[in-house]
Amino acid sequence: MNGLKRHAHAFAAVMLLALVAGCSSQRNQAPPPPPEVVRSEIVRLLPASVADRQGWATDIYTAFDAQQISPSVENLCSVLAVAEQESNYQVDPAVPGMGKIAQDEIDRRASKAHIPNLLVRSALDIRSPSRKTYAERLSAARTEKDLSAIFDDFIGMVPLGRTLFGNFNPVHTAGPMQVSIEFAEKQARGYPYPVEDSIRHEVFSRRGGLYFGIAHLLGYPVSYDKPIYRFADFNAGWYASRNAAFQSAVARLSGKRLALDGDLISYGFGPALGQTELAVRSLHTQLGMRNPTIRSALEKGETLEFEGTDLYKQVFALADSAAGKRLPRAILPGIVLESPKITRKLTTAWFAQRVEERRVRCMARASGSLK
Repeated sequence: MNGLKRHAHAFAAVMLLALVAGCSSQRNQAPPPPPEVVRSEIVRLLPASVADRQGWATDIYTAFDAQQISPSVENLCSVLAVAEQESNYQVDPAVPGMGKIAQDEIDRRASKAHIPNLLVRSALDIRSPSRKTYAERLSAARTEKDLSAIFDDFIGMVPLGRTLFGNFNPVHTAGPMQVSIEFAEKQARGYPYPVEDSIRHEVFSRRGGLYFGIAHLLGYPVSYDKPIYRFADFNAGWYASRNAAFQSAVARLSGKRLALDGDLISYGFGPALGQTELAVRSLHTQLGMRNPTIRSALEKGETLEFEGTDLYKQVFALADSAAGKRLPRAILPGIVLESPKITRKLTTAWFAQRVEERRVRCMARASGSLK
């Protein structure tokens, strides 16, 4: 803590500048505080019950530094709040009933592929490279890392495994921030650590899980006025909160009921149009836009650029006028969370609000150290 005391005034000044800069971009706008100051602050913000707090602080600082994201108190607390919510600071959190979840997934896929149950059981009775049968390993699985390793072996060693899963391991999230492995693989460029096996395996580590989790939470520019919308996006996808607000404005103008899920175009197979795009097209006369122009704008829905399109501006201009007030440009998406790991009805809004509560508590802890 001596380093924190020596740099307290400089750190406070930098943090104040970072907070005044707002949420529009999380990239560094001013020289960052010294590394030892940031690491000391992270250690102080972490709960005393967290093991190896210095290690956590080092990995978090490295992720911020490598991605040139401002280590403001708000950003640090946002990351810690997500890690606490997602895993309670467990690098590879245990999931109750993991073995049964995995078995149910195998049975579901076998049924879909019309594979007899007897054949599935015979495949699971084969001994894996660990010398245990796949069935035994499934029963003993406690974490997603355990399960991912089992599926890697099952897909590679058992012919039926490739039939059921192709080359795709069905474990999709991992690490202390439960970040998407697919997202991590797309964001691997610039990863500051040597990759000994694969990005998938890196996500299961603390350093990799934090690096890619921080990238998903803070590594994109937004115009939000509150951090809670980033938390919703972390759960539902980049810009989901902004897009849900756009969908709400479209629904108001078109009179059509829309799912406020943040998906502006249909991502399914085939030529079918999504409900949001159909609703926007119904406004083409009011907007003075042709369908190709509408489609082109909606395809920018996963970028900040969407807010600069004529479509975005005109929809909100018309909706604001109809409402007689400025409508919100971000709302919490109305998404019910679905996962074999979830045993009760939860929503994206619930997730975002819980993380926000944790962030606020973290900010309260931080305030005294910056005076």
